[in-house]
Amino acid sequence: MNPSTISSAATTQMDVVDQERRVLIATAAASVAVAGLASVFPITPAHAATEEAIRPFRVDIAEDELVELRRRLKATRWPDQETVPDQSQGIKLTKLKPLVEYWGTDYDWRKAEAKLNAFPQFMTRIDDVDIHFIHVRSKHANALPVIITHGWPGSVFEQLKIIGPLTDPTAHGGRAEDAFDVVIPSLPGYGFSGKPTETGWNPDRIAKVWAELMQRLGYTHYVAQGGDWGSPISSAIARLAPDGLAGIHINLPAVVPPDVAAVLAVGGPAPAGLSEQERATFDALSAGAKSGARSYAIMMGTRPQTIAYGLSDSPVGLAAWLLGHPGFLHWSYSKDDPEKSVDDVLDDITLYWLTNSAASASRIYWETGGSSPAFSGPQKTSEISLPVAITVFPDESYRAPETWARRAYRNLSYFHEVDKGGHFAAWEQPELFSVELRAAFRPLRA
Repeated sequence: MNPSTISSAATTQMDVVDQERRVLIATAAASVAVAGLASVFPITPAHAATEEAIRPFRVDIAEDELVELRRRLKATRWPDQETVPDQSQGIKLTKLKPLVEYWGTDYDWRKAEAKLNAFPQFMTRIDDVDIHFIHVRSKHANALPVIITHGWPGSVFEQLKIIGPLTDPTAHGGRAEDAFDVVIPSLPGYGFSGKPTETGWNPDRIAKVWAELMQRLGYTHYVAQGGDWGSPISSAIARLAPDGLAGIHINLPAVVPPDVAAVLAVGGPAPAGLSEQERATFDALSAGAKSGARSYAIMMGTRPQTIAYGLSDSPVGLAAWLLGHPGFLHWSYSKDDPEKSVDDVLDDITLYWLTNSAASASRIYWETGGSSPAFSGPQKTSEISLPVAITVFPDESYRAPETWARRAYRNLSYFHEVDKGGHFAAWEQPELFSVELRAAFRPLRA
């Protein structure tokens, strides 16, 4: 029975009591959060009333929304099975069905909420959009502030496992002098950040918002990191070069030279003169394009509103769409793999569902015309003069050759290929990812 149709006096009284209890709990939590925040930021009543206020935030999804999600999952109308043995027609029915069954029965969103609420979260309004972010200060002196940006189909869940190793390196095999203060914002239109109501929200505009956020937090010397959309956004903030930014680290670098990109765009043969590693990267990108690996980007880059109707109405449709991203290709969604667990995957998908962000999250592709983040020309890498650090993870959709990286970034300060990890590197290999950031940013500490 739908809870909204229950009208007995006893139930109404229970609802009132429950609502009052939630208000009391929320008020108490906010008071504690504000007290903690006041120790970091000087909040005055006058400041708190302004657009620039930094407000404590806590996740608390209404139970009826979770009941509705489970109802929709149970009512799923499934398609017939694909006619091929691989994923060339899309995510396999035999892979998605068990995930959805678990999602609708045993999965517990409250555990995901607890993961987020274990860290200090805040809201602030920049450029007329509320920005949700996690902000964890290190206990170590002289920690280097870093703003870390997720992408699609990820979220701040991607970075939760690196907060500990970065802020408390001594507990994770590192040195105190390698500590970071960590800022992890949700992209506009993603998660608990606000949804822009106008066009123009491209990586350049988001980069300006990030620069304002770091200034608002009082940081005068910091670095930026990003993978997926976080890479173009970090590159954009490096081009902007705001006061205080010392350099960036990216794990989806825009290294493909314009001449090679032009051939890839028309599906042509490999240009002459490529090295063995360059040829391997060309072949991987060419094969991916021909197999439709970026078909999702084409759709979101041209018709994000059209696909959003189905994704906003069907949680299974949303899951299939998100899991169709090549970054999930090698994920097993196994309970036996703590780095790629079924709960990790569903935390991310459920966040998209509960925030109804299929449309708003897709529009960044439309804003950029679905262009590839791998091409150096559209990403204007030649305009970046700040130090750029790159880590290459072997299971990424392409392995950036160092020769191309040095052509693309004139101030390449760090380049390293590691032996494991893929597109969601911070999510998949948090300890290794943290080691890379310590090494990459060590020369940039004040």
